[in-house]
Amino acid sequence: MRQLKGKAVRSGVAKLLGQLATTGIRLLYLAVLARLLNASDFGLVAMVTVVTGFLERFTHAGLSSATIQKAEISDQQISQLFWVNLLVGLFLAVTCVSLAPFVARFYDDPRLRLIMIVMASGFVFAALGVQHSALLERDLRYGALSAIDAISQFASAVLGICLALAGWSYWALVAASISSPGIYTLSCWIASGWIPKRPRSGVEVRPMLSFGGTLMLNSVVVYAGYNMEKIVLGRFWGADALGIYTRASQLVSIPVTSINAMIGGVFFSVLSRLQDDPAQFRSCFLKGYSIILAFSIPSTLFCAFFADDIILLALGPNWSSAIPVFRLMTPTILVLAIINPTYWLLVSTGRQKRSLYLGLVLSPWVILATTLGLPYGPNGVAFSYSAAMVLWLFPSIVWGLHGTPISIRALVNASCGPFIASIAAVVCAFAITHYLGPDLSSLARLLLGGTAMTVTYGWISLFLIEERSLYRSVLASLRMPFKLSA
Repeated sequence: MRQLKGKAVRSGVAKLLGQLATTGIRLLYLAVLARLLNASDFGLVAMVTVVTGFLERFTHAGLSSATIQKAEISDQQISQLFWVNLLVGLFLAVTCVSLAPFVARFYDDPRLRLIMIVMASGFVFAALGVQHSALLERDLRYGALSAIDAISQFASAVLGICLALAGWSYWALVAASISSPGIYTLSCWIASGWIPKRPRSGVEVRPMLSFGGTLMLNSVVVYAGYNMEKIVLGRFWGADALGIYTRASQLVSIPVTSINAMIGGVFFSVLSRLQDDPAQFRSCFLKGYSIILAFSIPSTLFCAFFADDIILLALGPNWSSAIPVFRLMTPTILVLAIINPTYWLLVSTGRQKRSLYLGLVLSPWVILATTLGLPYGPNGVAFSYSAAMVLWLFPSIVWGLHGTPISIRALVNASCGPFIASIAAVVCAFAITHYLGPDLSSLARLLLGGTAMTVTYGWISLFLIEERSLYRSVLASLRMPFKLSA
């Protein structure tokens, strides 16, 4: 157990460093393209990506998680899953091409047809790397995965920026979008060294297909709920409004999305191995949950309080209309930070059907709320989206934790420290910048506020609410000998 813990923590640190690099690349890419392209370019591509994003839910078919979660799995079983993923990818590519004329007609823009056809290739690229990536995750090789992610993000960003500078407008975004999964897959093949075998009959993979199918359906249902507002915004308010909404919502979600990517995969892999040891499972989950909130809550509150400066610095003065959307979306991001870890809890303990049921309730609820906000444009949609998510928080936690090794009281206790420290830290940072930074540039105000918030949060966490033992155990794990084999 101690060796597993040490390997998990080191994997988490590798993932953290890699994710910091990819987050920096994404922010720089977003900032540069926001100054080279206009809102309608982003909106045009978003009209397509909301459809291709829905189809992407089927690419993995939940089989990467099935490979990771399975206690024992043979090489031939993984090969069978590889060929299933490839067939699914080919089918999705054909489906994407077939849907192209209908999407162009729905939005009344003929340019979308060719964009859809070109982006269809991304499904095949992604499908070819599903099992190779899963094998690296199963072995907790997050150093390699982090490097691969950073390489693919950097290469696709460079390509997109070069094409934007050359005047390719929205095609720069398309090229970056399809090159990233191709580079990622090629790198995973090289890093894993695994070559799939030919498919054979009689290999038992039905339990994994069933497990993966449930996760896939859950992903599809949740994606539909979380992204339907983009379809209707594009249809009724046009590419400019959709471009503003998607840039703001993407930017505000980067911290929590990055934290999830840093910790979520490691979290799932380790919890899956501890599912038969309730005491260790409970301890691991609560410590991991506290660490996730320790990053997620302060970063989200920082976004809410400093929205004006963040938008001005990241996107430029031409995007001031994105500020209200950015700020109104922060409650949604905060709720997601709180409830997302329960997904890993349910899936790692074989309760994936409950996660699906939660999604089946959440999706129509969010769709209804965002529909009510649609007449008021992007700001109305952002407000109604956040209101729906705040109201969903308590039922989601109660339902999600019922019958699991984690009690509501234990979850609340794990949340209190990060919440108290974050609220005090952001109030302190806002007060300091209010009195000292009125004449400062946006960058200087963000640096001043970020420094004040970090120092205040750290002091409260370590000395007032005494979470030193948590961080001490993490540091101790880093010093453990690396003996656990994959």
